[in-house]
Amino acid sequence: MRLALVAYLARDYDEAIAWFQDALGWVLLEDTDMGDGKRWVRVAPHAGAETAFLIARAVDDQVDQIGKNAGGRFGYFLFCDDFTGQETRMKAAGVHFEEPPRHEPYGIVAVFRDLYGNRWDLIEAAK
Repeated sequence: MRLALVAYLARDYDEAIAWFQDALGWVLLEDTDMGDGKRWVRVAPHAGAETAFLIARAVDDQVDQIGKNAGGRFGYFLFCDDFTGQETRMKAAGVHFEEPPRHEPYGIVAVFRDLYGNRWDLIEAAK
């Protein structure tokens, strides 16, 4: 088995796609019209990524859950090879970091929020 997709609750497909592309530099893998306003939208850090996000547009009572993917805890852990370069690029794209980078036994880490307020860790693993 392998984990292929993680559902990512969004207000709007296009704004979520734009955020992942602009803020994180991710790629759009697929955007298929499913009819009745639904789309099958997959984004990932790169084309060969084993796991991707399936952007799911919130409807009805799901709208209240946008930005609460992990109940206020960290829901996503994004690893990179060049923390400083990635952080600089993300800040230039308007990403809000909650703290300056800190050094932990597992690597360099800082917390940021996505366009809906979900909390992420940006991490460069210790070598």
